[in-house]
Amino acid sequence: MIKSRNVNVIADADGNKIVLINDIRFKGKRKIDWEDVKSYLQGYVGDYYEIEESAEIIYIGNELPEEFTESESRKALMGANAKAKANAATAIPELIQIAANPAFEENRKESHAKNAQNGWYRYDVRFALPVYENETLVRYNIFNARLLVNHAANGKKYLYDILAIKKETSKPQQ
Repeated sequence: MIKSRNVNVIADADGNKIVLINDIRFKGKRKIDWEDVKSYLQGYVGDYYEIEESAEIIYIGNELPEEFTESESRKALMGANAKAKANAATAIPELIQIAANPAFEENRKESHAKNAQNGWYRYDVRFALPVYENETLVRYNIFNARLLVNHAANGKKYLYDILAIKKETSKPQQ
């Protein structure tokens, strides 16, 4: 059961969509409780969401909580990027909704022969997390990421993980 969330989809100055995550559920940069994140993600299992741009349906299968929290790519995350991934879990429906730029990739691992028989798709997403100083909101940090979706033998697409989370750096105005 997913608890109430304070998540919005907004557009930046260029019209690109960003998921604004207003509440930080998983706090701390040094020690994220990944079991808590996994438990939170289990609340999505069985749900499905539509990509606004293409009307594709993305399902949430029972592999997501484990892969999201236990993958090698997650274990390599540190600091702000680990905190960003943990809190992205609270915005799964909106991240799927704004997914863009699909890129197809053939399945390369034998271990995925069953669950990604029809290959993989990667979609670009952006999300923002608030930064507070003395309980006052001072800015949002914006992150780029890729949704990893497997195309299963049953023809359905399942969210598998969120990868390549990287904080955007500010660009000086020209």
